[in-house]
Amino acid sequence: MHVFVTVGSTRFDALIHRVLSDDVLAALRTRGYSTLVVQCGNSDWDASSFIQEGDDWRHAADDMTIEVWRFKPSLQEEYERADLIISHAGSGTILDVLRLGKSLIVVPNETLLDNHQEELANALEDLGHLKASTISDLPQTIRTLEDTKLMPFPPFNGSRFRELLDEEMGFVAGPGDRG
Repeated sequence: MHVFVTVGSTRFDALIHRVLSDDVLAALRTRGYSTLVVQCGNSDWDASSFIQEGDDWRHAADDMTIEVWRFKPSLQEEYERADLIISHAGSGTILDVLRLGKSLIVVPNETLLDNHQEELANALEDLGHLKASTISDLPQTIRTLEDTKLMPFPPFNGSRFRELLDEEMGFVAGPGDRG
């Protein structure tokens, strides 16, 4: 089974260090994962135990293959290949993954100035679409994740956006403007 970790275009050293830690790797192995691919962005991490192959770094030990790279033009292929995705709580990443129906653990970046990532993660967790975690709780979140308990994310409804825009622009009466 395959895990993909992404920090998007951000720098999120704490998440990268945590997913490469012994306790997270052990939690992943316990759940049957054998491949871990990490998109680390501009994060700083210790590559000394990895072998560099072009722009990627690889490490194989204890029945798990680990690949780390910084950026690729698209993450779509990685999303599709993954059985589990662990991500920063960026809205674009969350929507891309949920639309694919993938199991998702999000870890808000607490170093950001506001808490919009935490608010989004908690709201979507409350709706049952994903699991939110902290850096310190990540191993436990992985061990207790029950994929079958996550609610499918509703499909995109383009007409809803048009309705909201029409309402905002005054082309139609809003719910509070009736009668």
